[in-house]
Amino acid sequence: MLYQAARPLLFRIPAEPAHRLTIAALKTLPVGTAAAPEPALAQRVAGLVFPNPVGLAPGFDKNAEVADQMFELGFGFVEIGTVTPRPQEGNPKPRLFRLVEDQAVINRMGFNNEGSLVVSERLRRRKGRPGMLGANIGANKDSPDRVADYAQMTRIMAPLANYLTVNISSPNTPGLRALQDEKALGELLDAVIEARGANPTPIFLKLAPDLARSDIDAICRIAIDKRLDALIVSNTTITRPGLRSPLAEETGGLSGAPLKTLALERLRDFRIASGGRIPLIGVGGIASVDDAWDRIRAGASLIQIYSAMIYEGPGLARRIVRGLAERVRSEGLTSIAEAVGSE
Repeated sequence: MLYQAARPLLFRIPAEPAHRLTIAALKTLPVGTAAAPEPALAQRVAGLVFPNPVGLAPGFDKNAEVADQMFELGFGFVEIGTVTPRPQEGNPKPRLFRLVEDQAVINRMGFNNEGSLVVSERLRRRKGRPGMLGANIGANKDSPDRVADYAQMTRIMAPLANYLTVNISSPNTPGLRALQDEKALGELLDAVIEARGANPTPIFLKLAPDLARSDIDAICRIAIDKRLDALIVSNTTITRPGLRSPLAEETGGLSGAPLKTLALERLRDFRIASGGRIPLIGVGGIASVDDAWDRIRAGASLIQIYSAMIYEGPGLARRIVRGLAERVRSEGLTSIAEAVGSE
């Protein structure tokens, strides 16, 4: 209720400064405890036990500044990043837009972050604190060898995070999505797995929704062959499905409500192509308990949210967690794991 009252004032501020203001405000909050386990909602994925399946998608806390505060808001896991080896400014501003009429966001941030040295030091300082934390890793825009960047980030971040996400699906770094091609993806994953060495940190792969069925089949074959631990479906889209906002033609990746149908379809496609042999994490357009339940029944073991918080407020994670617990009980299930892929 407080957020809904304050939202008109917050929306008078351009989107990116408002986001920085939000991060600054969260830093003033006392560091609380991580989300208490919900026995019926706990999920085991890649050998890790998540206290509930609702995670914070990367992009909100790029530089690992407020992870502990986000756990306090009820998230079962938090993914920071995307982090690159060297700091980079990202694309020219403005580069973040609210499409209020569509309950959506367009961003062309371009992996702006403080770089691996700063972020890794923050993670070292919080090491040992409770909370399931993932690190989303990427390559610098001007890198002469992007595969080497991912390998370097794996060596740096694997000891500091509960899992790593290899992000090759952002539309805002030119040429990055080409790493989803079959040959390039195999070479990239070989380099990342070699760089991980004996470290047991699970490796997840984040994918675009704008993929052909043949691409999905190839990615699943490679992921299973390389024994990846999970696939995250999906990143933002470069399509513009039925938008009303005058900002609809801004370049960049679209997230929020208009992505819901496409992201759900892609999740189903990956479930079919993988035969359920690799865990899936559903992202894109999730703004309610019903949305979260649909992803879980379509095959997602975990879900992530971000854009919906801009419109629904910071209490969204707790509302979805409570709603999922009620849904499990009302369906006569003992665990949410029983619902995964049940459609």
